[in-house]
Parts: sequence; C-alpha cells; structure tokens
Amino acid sequence: MAEQNQTDTVSSPQNITPEQAEAIQQQWVQQQFQKANKFLAEKGVIPGKVLTDQSRYLVPYIAVWKMEASQPRKKQYWVISGDLPTDYVAADVAGNAREAIKHFSLTWQLKAENILNSSAASDPTQQKFAQLLISRAQSLYQMQEDKALWGESQPA
Repeated sequence: MAEQNQTDTVSSPQNITPEQAEAIQQQWVQQQFQKANKFLAEKGVIPGKVLTDQSRYLVPYIAVWKMEASQPRKKQYWVISGDLPTDYVAADVAGNAREAIKHFSLTWQLKAENILNSSAASDPTQQKFAQLLISRAQSLYQMQEDKALWGESQPA
C-alpha cells in the first residue's frame, strides 16, 4: 500500500514540496541499488563497490549501475534495474552507461526473439516475458538515442 501512495505522490508533483520530491527520488534510487545488489548476489556475484560517477538513473524508470565485484573475483559489471527486468553484463561490453543501455536493448531484443522462436513460445508466461523484453528494449533504445537525456544539445 505504501508503494501505491508513493506512486500517487510522484504522479501529482504539485502536492509535494521539493524536499519531499528529493526524498522520494532518493528512496527510489536506494531501492534500485538494493535490487541490483540482491540480483548480483543471486547470480553468485558479491558487489564490492559502486562506481557512482559512471552510474546513471532516470527516476522512476531506470537505474544503470557500474559495480565492481569483490567475489568471486574482482570484475566490473553494468547492472540495470527499474521498471524493467533486472539484468547485468560484464562492464567491458560498454564504455559508459549510455552504451550499456544500448547493449541491454539489443540483447533483450535477441532474447525475446529466441523465446518466441523456441518451444517456450507456447508457454503463456514465456510469451508474456518475451513481449515485456521487446517493450522495454524499445524504450531503452529510445532513451539511449535521446540526446537531451544525455546532456547533448539538439541541432537547431
């Protein structure tokens, strides 16, 4: 129930103070950080630190974290979380968060295509997951293409 109230508050910005808006954003970022950590741990990767200067987020949609694992060996990863499936890749596939978003977008398109072309396509849950991947992949691609989101000026 608290999450619903929080969403209602975010969708009605005229009802909150700038301080409240900042607190809501910080809470969302913290939740995504915890989600990313938990996801990595479930995959057997123990996060050591976050490279915050290279991580990016767009509240309440997406967080892209560059994390350094302490175990099983010291290695860096891009981790994506938010209003989409949580996923991760080795950091060497992308030089920055924008490139990581593009990588996730293209990877998810391929994963969805593989699901839809396999015997799993007859499973309604797998079909729904494939459609979710396609939808989020398209949104990610649009985000990484949007120069305004990345502080680049648009041509006049």
